[in-house]
Amino acid sequence: MQPPAGLPHTHPRPVHWLLTALGLAAVLTGAALLGPGDATAEDAPSPPFAVAPDPTAVRYPLDCGPVGTEVADRAVADLDGDERPETVAVVHCRAGAGTPPDGVYVLAAGKGTGAPPRVVATLVDPARHLNVGRFRVTGDTVSATLLGYSARTVPRCCPDLRRPVEWRWRDGQFETSTRPVTGRA
Repeated sequence: MQPPAGLPHTHPRPVHWLLTALGLAAVLTGAALLGPGDATAEDAPSPPFAVAPDPTAVRYPLDCGPVGTEVADRAVADLDGDERPETVAVVHCRAGAGTPPDGVYVLAAGKGTGAPPRVVATLVDPARHLNVGRFRVTGDTVSATLLGYSARTVPRCCPDLRRPVEWRWRDGQFETSTRPVTGRA
């Protein structure tokens, strides 16, 4: 429905535009006068600067021979609440084919200036012959789905068991909580 022609409020006049411009100018002037003043980015407090450990610069407790290790996944968080980030890395031996077992390691900064990062905890040892499915770090909790094999005859490509696991930092160590193993990974 169209408004009836000739109503005064449906036709802007120059005075309306002038009042709008004056209102906008007043808002901008007020913002300039009441704004942050002389504050600069240098004046703002900054959090402590810490660099997360580089998972590619670590010697892992894996015997991979000449092929070396490969970081399959990583996440950074302050797991122990000391305001320095740790890196959690999912690592395995490089493989041109097949599915090598994974290890899950917690890394901290090296001791001393220029020291390489170090492994401070092993959450999953590759000797257990498991692979890591879903992986994430939230707050002080590391969670993953561990994929395994019900028998030596199960092909390494096709894990048939799965177990959701969480690790939380409590009282100076990681506590593990697991759910039951389920079939059909």
